[in-house]
Amino acid sequence: MSKDLTNSPVDRQNILNNPYALAEIEKAAGIQGIPFEGKTVVLKEQVAAFFEVTVRTVENYLEGHAEELARNGYEVLKGNRLKVLKESIQGLYVPETDFGNIAKAPQLGVFDFRAFLNLAMLVSESERAKLLRQAILDIVIDTINQRTGGGTKYINQRDEDFLQSAFVEENYRKQFTDALRDCVAMGNFKYALYTDKIYVSIFREQAKEYRKVLRLEHTDSVRSTFYAEVLDLIAAYECGLGDALQKELTAKGHKLSYAEVDAVFLAFEQQAHWRPLIEKARLKMASRDLAFRDALHLQLKEYLAPIQRDDYERFLGERSKELSERLEEAKDVMKRLKERG
Repeated sequence: MSKDLTNSPVDRQNILNNPYALAEIEKAAGIQGIPFEGKTVVLKEQVAAFFEVTVRTVENYLEGHAEELARNGYEVLKGNRLKVLKESIQGLYVPETDFGNIAKAPQLGVFDFRAFLNLAMLVSESERAKLLRQAILDIVIDTINQRTGGGTKYINQRDEDFLQSAFVEENYRKQFTDALRDCVAMGNFKYALYTDKIYVSIFREQAKEYRKVLRLEHTDSVRSTFYAEVLDLIAAYECGLGDALQKELTAKGHKLSYAEVDAVFLAFEQQAHWRPLIEKARLKMASRDLAFRDALHLQLKEYLAPIQRDDYERFLGERSKELSERLEEAKDVMKRLKERG
């Protein structure tokens, strides 16, 4: 999917929240700045010179995107911190700063590397910024692929919670299909039909639509790509619906018709306690799939939000592992428990 970072706050923040990509981008950019408080900062005059735009252009972006840039590291220094910065500048050859008459300035705005990148993703007038944006996107993709072993189709399985959620959902899936078998007077297509109704209720897509968004092959398992939170909610639906169907069968005294099952489903999904869980599942699916899989769920577009640093650690960092490793660990745990018994 082609991304225009100048027009997408979510895409910009996803990059700025990704510590693994940031480290690689910083190495590639090689920005020379001013040592300050254990990091490197640059002044707006230096930024303007780098992007070959005027200082006024930089100031316009600072005014137009003040909250975003401040959130990502731009700050105005005063007092003792400004004094420390001026001391760091002394002796450095930084000709761009001559425009600011630094020695007499009562305050100075500085960009750390995140804020500098943030501005690079905003400035549309600069050819240098455009080239840097393309490099940023390439590095982000390369970093994610490198840390996931070459693909993101099953990045959900790197989550430490995935394996348990998958096992639990499989058990409730069996209960649900048994309830459909025993309680519903319809052919075998009822299994796919009511599975799709659960999917639509939770994330507004049938299985075939979800496959298309994630570009899955015919042989790929849809459920194998779900995040743990989505699997948990599907399991809760399956458990609750199976129970509701059994109770309706007892009340009616006969297998349920299509219309009767639909009435049970409608009453079930409209229960108020599902709302916060569905909202959370939609946000996770929409936001993670855009950031990690470059997949946009149009039906969930209003749920898009930036991925936080903890999620990058969860799926790309030390806490993440291939499913095969987790299965091996689970096997070892079960073996030890068996030996103790």
